[in-house]
Amino acid sequence: MKKTRVLILGAAGRDFHNFNMVYRDNADVEVVAFTATQIPNIDDRTYPAALAGKLYPKGIPIMPEEDLKSIIEQRDIHLAVMSYSDLPYDYVMHIGSMVNAAGADFQMLGTARTFAKSTKPVIAITAVRTGCGKSQVSRFIASRLRAAGKRVVSVRHPMPYGDLAQQAVQRMATIEDIDNYKCTIEEREEYEKHVEDGGIIYAGVDYEAILRKAEEEADIVLWDGGNNDLPFYKPDLWITVADPLRLGHESSFYPGETNVRGSDVLVIGKANVASNDAVTQLEENLRRLNPDAKIVRAASVLQVQNAEIIKGKRILAVEDGPTLTHGGMSFGAATQAAKENGALELVDPRPWAVGGQKETFDKYPGIGALLPAMGYWDQQVADLETTINAVDCDAVVIGTPFDIKRIVRINKPTAVVTYAHEDIDPASGLAKIVDEFLATL
Repeated sequence: MKKTRVLILGAAGRDFHNFNMVYRDNADVEVVAFTATQIPNIDDRTYPAALAGKLYPKGIPIMPEEDLKSIIEQRDIHLAVMSYSDLPYDYVMHIGSMVNAAGADFQMLGTARTFAKSTKPVIAITAVRTGCGKSQVSRFIASRLRAAGKRVVSVRHPMPYGDLAQQAVQRMATIEDIDNYKCTIEEREEYEKHVEDGGIIYAGVDYEAILRKAEEEADIVLWDGGNNDLPFYKPDLWITVADPLRLGHESSFYPGETNVRGSDVLVIGKANVASNDAVTQLEENLRRLNPDAKIVRAASVLQVQNAEIIKGKRILAVEDGPTLTHGGMSFGAATQAAKENGALELVDPRPWAVGGQKETFDKYPGIGALLPAMGYWDQQVADLETTINAVDCDAVVIGTPFDIKRIVRINKPTAVVTYAHEDIDPASGLAKIVDEFLATL
């Protein structure tokens, strides 16, 4: 019988997980290739034989999504599977239309086939969009669980931008572990806070293997989602964070709406900075999509180190890269902290941008007067350092989820900004929900 020839559309994360869960040992299917997009320099690689299994002794090629039409036509693809996240609905259907016009079927896999099942309780944190504030929610819940005496292991959504075989299973309990894995800025932003808080975090490529390792040292597994992707593990408690500053995105981005519809708890983050009308409208929208979920309003509280250097100064705001690029936000923690602490001016870094930083501005021209901290590879990190140090400003406010001064030398005074989750109503907030969940175990 003729095998179904499959092309997996991805961005170095969900695509590999879908392959591992659904196709790796399926003799009725031949996965011909992966495509890659969204993240620089992740195509023109191979998903290695060591991870691909016995049906793929040569591994599987990874090709640029921009060649989608020719790949389908030249390689006789029968089925293309959408396997990455944070996509507006019209984009998803443009891709689907392109696939169909080239002759192939188009598919999005559901949770029944892609959830790995744990022997331990799982709490999953997901979001409507990247940049909603799920990381601070994950840290808050991990802290609450540890305070209750539970051994918590966090598992982070994948960001395997290097050697895939070497990155199959990564365990990080110290900053030195993160250094040893040669993590990018984007990875460090998600890993370091967990480690600094005394936690253990796993990441990598093979997420069923990761889960089995995590279970060995966990009472509870915490899924710390990426972008607005679905959990990789079947949750016993599923929490999704929504953003009132991007009203309407809860029902117009893939697969964020799926997270909303599948969750037990919906968190309206940033309720302290959004308008009351936006928060109220978002709550109505969420209730319409998932009337059975509990809805929690939460504050994103700024924590600023060295705030005294900001007042009256010309400030460069350095923000989390993905939130400002494909996340579509127009500001982040650094911009908010600069304004709240009396900055004289936000300096536009674009005249000084070089290399990878200039390419980011060219690709995302609407970013404005702030600097997205992009660091997927060494040269991009070097370009970030050169750009920061060249900008004519008095001080730098760093709003990335980790302090980039660990890997970038800055020649100006700096203030570091982070967000923390805070329940607006403790009687119905996340702390109470977590405690109630613990009581059921």
